[in-house]
Amino acid sequence: MESKCLSSPSTMANPIPYLPLQEIIPRKNTLKRAVEVTIFFLLLSLLSYRLLSDNYNNSLAWHLAFLCESWFTFFWLLFINVKWNPLQYRTYPQRLLNRGVELPPVDIFVTTADPVLEPPIITVNTVLSLLALDYPPHKLACYVSDDGASPLTFYSLMEASKFAKLWVPFCKKHNIQVRAPFMYFSGGGNATDDISLEFPQEWRKIKNEYEQLCNRIEEAVQRGIPCELTGEFADFSGIEGRNHPSIVKVIWENKENFSDGIPHLIYLSREKQPKHPHHYKAGAMNVLTRVSGVITNSPFMLNVDCDMFANNPQVVLHAMCLLLGFENETESGFVQHPQMFYGGLKDDPFGNQYVVLVEYVLRGFLGLQGPIYAGTGCFHRRKVIYGLSVDEAENKGRNLGVVNGKSLETLRAKFGDSIEFAESAKLIMCGTNNSMNRSRCLSSCIKAAIHVASSVYEYNTDWGTKVGLVYGSTTEDLLTGLSIHARGWRSVYPDLDSPAFLGCAPTGGPIIMTQMTRWITGFLEILFSIRNPILTTLATKLQFRQSLAYLYIMLWGPYSLPEFCYALLPAYSIFTKTHFLPTVSEPAIFILVALFIIYNLYTLSEYIQCRLSIRAWWNNMRMSRIIVSSACLFGFLGFFPKLLGLSDKVFNVTPKDQATSIQGANVEDADRGRFTFNESPIFVPPTALLFVNLTALAMVFLDGSWLGIGEIVCSAWMVLSLLPFLKGLFRRGIYGIPWPTIWKSATLAFLFLHFSRQWASKG
Repeated sequence: MESKCLSSPSTMANPIPYLPLQEIIPRKNTLKRAVEVTIFFLLLSLLSYRLLSDNYNNSLAWHLAFLCESWFTFFWLLFINVKWNPLQYRTYPQRLLNRGVELPPVDIFVTTADPVLEPPIITVNTVLSLLALDYPPHKLACYVSDDGASPLTFYSLMEASKFAKLWVPFCKKHNIQVRAPFMYFSGGGNATDDISLEFPQEWRKIKNEYEQLCNRIEEAVQRGIPCELTGEFADFSGIEGRNHPSIVKVIWENKENFSDGIPHLIYLSREKQPKHPHHYKAGAMNVLTRVSGVITNSPFMLNVDCDMFANNPQVVLHAMCLLLGFENETESGFVQHPQMFYGGLKDDPFGNQYVVLVEYVLRGFLGLQGPIYAGTGCFHRRKVIYGLSVDEAENKGRNLGVVNGKSLETLRAKFGDSIEFAESAKLIMCGTNNSMNRSRCLSSCIKAAIHVASSVYEYNTDWGTKVGLVYGSTTEDLLTGLSIHARGWRSVYPDLDSPAFLGCAPTGGPIIMTQMTRWITGFLEILFSIRNPILTTLATKLQFRQSLAYLYIMLWGPYSLPEFCYALLPAYSIFTKTHFLPTVSEPAIFILVALFIIYNLYTLSEYIQCRLSIRAWWNNMRMSRIIVSSACLFGFLGFFPKLLGLSDKVFNVTPKDQATSIQGANVEDADRGRFTFNESPIFVPPTALLFVNLTALAMVFLDGSWLGIGEIVCSAWMVLSLLPFLKGLFRRGIYGIPWPTIWKSATLAFLFLHFSRQWASKG
């Protein structure tokens, strides 16, 4: 099925049969639907068995199992809803180029917050990959937001701009496909069709220049301060990371708007004051939106994290095929590329590559109202970020009062007191701004940019509520996407031969857990607010099935409680010499066996279809249980003190692994696949769960009682799932579980054994 394409004004009188810029391809899903429905009815059959069983009225474990299985059934129904109508979009950028129409400009946002956790060389590689994209350079402007106000970051970008004058022409001349220098020179993307004699010589020259760039940045990092804080660096003198005025600097300006030059490069560090909230990444993105609005004001914006380099040089052209290729622009409110990662370890030991999630779940979102906003790798329509609904967009802002005599006053009340920004917003919302202002010098806009980047600018405006990224959650991206869908917009993403962006996935244990805990907290902040998807769908244009898809994501935290409880039930039954599963002599045992076999074959088939190994499947299944019993549970239980105002919300920047990110994606390190630990309490629940099930299995062998075979199998399954923790008991250093965690977990396991037997004796 192909969608209708837009026609340029010149073709209205003499229509030309343009080929569509994109194509919608439904995916066959009959067999998967049948399996998913079968699993659902097996879950219902299990619930019916529990209600009709004689054990229902006199067994605590039976009641708990029924409650947990009821939750699993509901959660599976939400899961089916997400995956029911998978789609994919093909885009044809060459057709866009063949039309000969003027391409719209794009503002690119790169966000970084800490030069230690996010080393400057990582940001530099991301910026260089973006400056070298296959798109007219005079149509691009790259803004780097530095929330750390670091002279190291500014210095690194200054040095990168010099290297870009060599790197960008080299990439385009020789059609280099991967344009992040660290990846290209490490051998991860050095493919090219160029076999000319001068290519090897140019290659060596560019490689040498890049090595010198890395050395200069590394030396600056070791010094702490890259140079004397004078001249261009004077603004960094005597400031603190969380207490400083706005800093806006044009590092490079394509003054003549050369189509073969280098895109604009602008550095930004918004004002921060201790007494004023800065709203973390959402606040940084809103400042970027305003600063770019008074400087270049492009109708489209791309935002990426500092470690997500552009892997596909035609990514902007692919996005334009979706942003311009529909007859109705409401079909593509934003284009969200899935997060993909480079340098993945064999068989995905930490379960953080998300290949199957992207292939099946995100494609399922395409069949609804579209994928969620993931916070990086996303192309936005500026008018959508400015809060326009689909109805207002169709009227081009007429019902917002932007075409009458009071337009600027109306806009200033909504967007802030900057006249320059109000004028630029008027152009965007009326649909009259299709190109950057080429007549003015970027430096002339610095004063206005500094003003809109101030810490008090948003007061008494709609920023963070109806305009820009929405505040109120540490997962501001999910909340913002929900707000956009609620205004009637759809979202899409294209199916590309090579991923649009690649980032470095967190490795080890603590980093993964910290990241997931933050996500769970953010999801719950949305769920327990007036912006939760169920209430939103009742009063807005959020589609009901899309609201259920959002609900599926937001319930990952609450899902951890019944799963953790269910993981304890086999051991509880062994301790108390009872059972909560059907015995071998009962026909209902076949329901459990069928569920176990069909579900595991179903998930395994998805991994095989994605050309992943059986080991990768097991690693992901194992990690899902580990994360649920640690990060998800911890995030869920830790949310309620925040909900009651007993603790403050804390945003943690995920550290970037500089060794694997910059020195090469194929670094040989035997320890990279080993789970790491620290003394965080987040590791206590799964360690305690391991002790409980090990104790239960030991009791089975000591007693010689094999009556509850189902419970024994489940306990053994949990021990296998927690194998990294079992190994951690016998290792030392970062690969071993710290003694305080072991003692706390052992104490909890002993208390569970004691109270289980106490409860059984009273029963």
